[in-house]
Amino acid sequence: MNGTCLEFEKPIRDAISRIRFAPYSNNLLISSWDSSLRLYDVDGSVLRLEARSEAAPLDCCFQNESVAFSAGSDGFVRRYDLHLGTTATIGNHDDIATSIGYSDETSQVISAGLDKEIVFWDPRMAEAVAYLRNLGAEVESMSLSGSNLMVAIGASIYMYDLRNLDKPVQAEDSNVGIQIRCVSASPYSKGYAVGSVDGRVAVEICHPSNPNDIRYMFRCHPKSKDGRYHLASVNDIVFNPLICGAFVTGDNEGYVTAWDIRSRRRIFELPRYQNSVASLSYNHEGQLLAVASSYTYQEAKEIEELPQIFIHGIDDSYIRSMSSGSSSRN
Repeated sequence: MNGTCLEFEKPIRDAISRIRFAPYSNNLLISSWDSSLRLYDVDGSVLRLEARSEAAPLDCCFQNESVAFSAGSDGFVRRYDLHLGTTATIGNHDDIATSIGYSDETSQVISAGLDKEIVFWDPRMAEAVAYLRNLGAEVESMSLSGSNLMVAIGASIYMYDLRNLDKPVQAEDSNVGIQIRCVSASPYSKGYAVGSVDGRVAVEICHPSNPNDIRYMFRCHPKSKDGRYHLASVNDIVFNPLICGAFVTGDNEGYVTAWDIRSRRRIFELPRYQNSVASLSYNHEGQLLAVASSYTYQEAKEIEELPQIFIHGIDDSYIRSMSSGSSSRN
């Protein structure tokens, strides 16, 4: 797998908080602590947009190819017209806004913050239409897939049906039993993968056509020579949209590792990055993997080199072997 580093005329000067590929193109959305949201055309190797705001965007997402949203350190949820280069405010949390996503099913923007609330916004009216309040703790991470909303709070996972928000359809402690750093909803079936602050990943997948649900936990790295585990936070998990049952993890020690859910094996590991891996994103075809190598403000010992973004092409031979392997195990 080859990898290239994106080039910026003006380097990103502070930590990257999130990267997201567009729904149908190879445009990459980048939010960072330097109070900027960037849109980078990976195919053309050119920065299409740099939108500055009063606060740092801590998360970002696309609505479509021309509209994006961000959650800010000032609590504000912002809308960006990527073609016109304009920015508008939808609303705000009472504390820092940490997570954001867009639901095609409900045409709503969904954000979470340190105010222990999840807010559902109508971007056309710039107003909140629903709330999940009194969550009891701050939302660590959230992820959308179809009508399912996965929310990580502490060591627990809550699954909501966007069509009925009265109560979660599922609420349970994850297998990791410790604070969850990230959650990623499966795009193929009902389920998710979560990463913990101590380097463990828990997987829970339910297939309607298969009575054997998948539920297990593993550590991303084996024990070191002195018998101790690598306690590196798993910062992001993304499923490959093309290959059913494949996902990658990125951690605070700079490792990106690909896994096969069904065989429970490591597929490949990229060469270690000098910085932590802050965020990951597959393009819509699952043939490009973007990696944000950046410090994350989690540990005092983190190396604070300038953040960089690398694009890796997924080899056709790897795609064929994984696709056939997944099909044979379905």
